[in-house]
Amino acid sequence: MAKKKQDKSLMKQKPELSDEIKEALKLREIKNRKRPEFHRQEWFRFKRLGDAWRKPRGLHSKMRKNAGYRPAKVSIGYRGPKKARGLHPSGFEEVLVYNPADLDNVDPKTQAVRIGHSVGFRKRMLIMEKAEKLGIRVLNKGA
Repeated sequence: MAKKKQDKSLMKQKPELSDEIKEALKLREIKNRKRPEFHRQEWFRFKRLGDAWRKPRGLHSKMRKNAGYRPAKVSIGYRGPKKARGLHPSGFEEVLVYNPADLDNVDPKTQAVRIGHSVGFRKRMLIMEKAEKLGIRVLNKGA
């Protein structure tokens, strides 16, 4: 008889969300798909500028004056729903963690943790073990 391997595939924890927040997340996803990429003024002309957004300044700037043939400018109308702001796409509120003790203040029903960039391998493993015991979702396990 061959031994059967047991699957230890864990389901990812899901947040407990109100109907309002679920709707807000759906609306945010729709708005994100429609939102244009915002590029710096004349990013296509000069490689050295890069395309990261900068507010257009200048007396004769067509982009600042919202000329129709110019790229879109960042404005408040592109903003997402207030209820969904600051939430991870899964619906969890993100909490940045640097050591296992930081997990004590996390609510596993509404919050998920992201392990800090500067945390080393050993402490990362301790954080992930403790998070598993407490039933807290870690957003960047593989990082």
